[in-house]
Amino acid sequence: MNRPLSVGIAGLGTVGMGVLRLLRDNGEIVAARAGRPIAVTAVSARTRARDRGITLSGLHWFDDPMVLASDPAIDAVVEVIGGAEGVARALVEAALAAGKPVVTANKALLAVHGAELATLAERHGASLGFEAAVAGGLPVIKALREGLAGNRIARVAGILNGTCNYILSMMRAEGREFADVLAEAQRLGYAEADPSFDIDGIDAAHKLAILAAIAFGRPVAFADVYVEGIRRISALDIIFAGELGYRIKLLGIARQSDGGVALPGISARVHPCMVPASAPLARVDGVTNAIVAEGDFVGRVVLEGPGAGAGPTASAVVADLVDLARGRLTPVWGALAAELSPSTSLPMQMHSGCYYLRLMVVDQPGVIADVTAVLRDLGVSLESMLQRGRAPGEAVPVVLVTHETGEAAVRTALARIAALDAVLEEPTLIRIEPG
Repeated sequence: MNRPLSVGIAGLGTVGMGVLRLLRDNGEIVAARAGRPIAVTAVSARTRARDRGITLSGLHWFDDPMVLASDPAIDAVVEVIGGAEGVARALVEAALAAGKPVVTANKALLAVHGAELATLAERHGASLGFEAAVAGGLPVIKALREGLAGNRIARVAGILNGTCNYILSMMRAEGREFADVLAEAQRLGYAEADPSFDIDGIDAAHKLAILAAIAFGRPVAFADVYVEGIRRISALDIIFAGELGYRIKLLGIARQSDGGVALPGISARVHPCMVPASAPLARVDGVTNAIVAEGDFVGRVVLEGPGAGAGPTASAVVADLVDLARGRLTPVWGALAAELSPSTSLPMQMHSGCYYLRLMVVDQPGVIADVTAVLRDLGVSLESMLQRGRAPGEAVPVVLVTHETGEAAVRTALARIAALDAVLEEPTLIRIEPG
């Protein structure tokens, strides 16, 4: 058998230790599939003293992870430190500049600096693998970049953050409010002490930027992703969604527009959506991730499974290491930098679709007439309206569902409606998607 692939791991948290365990437990299987053994020979982390539940004896320890990039005894670097800047970025850049292949689970780094890193890897003939950066154990990067390489992708959409999906699933199942379920998710370890990265949609947006770059063969463009989180979703919205035949999910959606009423280009957005209860994504609950890709020849492909955790993410890291051991070199974004498309990013104001609008209004004569007059003046057509109960002089919810209309018109209408005396709080807007 060929000489083992010598691997250095930077970061010994959940994912780094997961990679060590996987290669030790399944070493023979991995070696058979890689054509040679894959051996972790060096590691680096912030502290040696911590008990990690697995022996590190026999491994070279480097206090400075940058040494992994220059050590000639290390064939490949696995970066699982995290973060778009600092030592993680410096290590990946140094390794690629030295012509050394890198495998990373760092979605923030790829989303923010992926274009420059791809150019660096290409210039020095190095490989940059990042299957673990999106959707944990789901092989979505390989599916889009290689498995669907013969297709024009029209749309990729998915549940990309397990924390948000867990919160929304529990709100629906148990009728609880957002803050209550978030606190429980923090106690269970599904949400961080500072959960803003997840619940404000940033984590999902990083992943969507990566998927959109691969799906549409363009440079990664995180700054162009529209981002909206789930903080304003209430138990009342969950109930109304069920009555209307929908479930609420935080989705990342990237779509290719070929013209028509919109300019040609790519739209990429992360926000809560109402999805028909019969749609594949609507049935995905808990911390599970799911991704739908639509190709012109293959049709619709759905991937579903664990999106985080030591085992699933380590599985994705090792899949990239197997490619390295086999000598497979694939351009980072599926094509060389010179062949990527300079597609226009479409702003959210160009979006067109159906909308769920919830108002809290004083129950008094003329309120609905005032609201519908605003919608009429801006060309927003209603499909249906829900109002539960009567409470003269008190606050009551009113739900409006629109026909397909433009984002700009709906936003202008809501601003005018919010200014009406009878409207007691900022209206809630949730976009309706096919799932």
